[in-house]
Amino acid sequence: MDAVILVDLQNDFLPGGALAVPAGNEVIPVANRLLKQFELVVATQDWHPVNHVSFAANHPGKSPGEHIEANGLLQVLWPIHCVQDTRGAGLAADLEQTRIRKLFPKGTDPRIDSYSGFYDNGHMKSTGLGEFLKLQGVGNCYIMGLATDYCVKFTALDARSEDFETYLVLDGCRGVELAVGDVQRSIDEMAKSGVEIVYSHEIAV
Repeated sequence: MDAVILVDLQNDFLPGGALAVPAGNEVIPVANRLLKQFELVVATQDWHPVNHVSFAANHPGKSPGEHIEANGLLQVLWPIHCVQDTRGAGLAADLEQTRIRKLFPKGTDPRIDSYSGFYDNGHMKSTGLGEFLKLQGVGNCYIMGLATDYCVKFTALDARSEDFETYLVLDGCRGVELAVGDVQRSIDEMAKSGVEIVYSHEIAV
């Protein structure tokens, strides 16, 4: 079976949101077209507590974009975003959500971030996504969403490590690009790991 994984299509990552990804809204029409082609649609959702380690505001003297070490891992600090039970954490209003079979929250532990839809950044705890996909008999995962150089990248890399045939839907992604070239470096890293780069119009499932 083929599945499409929608990564973090949430209000806070869209224009006007707390951590807006440039042109992030442009991926919603791509997602809505793809949903109609797949029998199985799942989505990930940043779902942070207010005291989350990734929020710069929780580290006096630190600003978004700076780095700290947390639990032995390098942690990028972000503006407060996708706080549990807030509008910003909700899925995009224009997204056709009725086609989503299951939603996988991530980043729920205040002590560690979780870019990937499969695991936290330390690979200590699973979200259950991989197990769910395998129970459904999924072999091929098509991944799109926000943002290319963070949550999309790590979701795709973990999909490969879980032995799924993995496809990055490039026109269905937008990146943060904290440093110039981050998006392209991320695409190259995914491709090197065996992720196939495709465009939505090429997909026939």
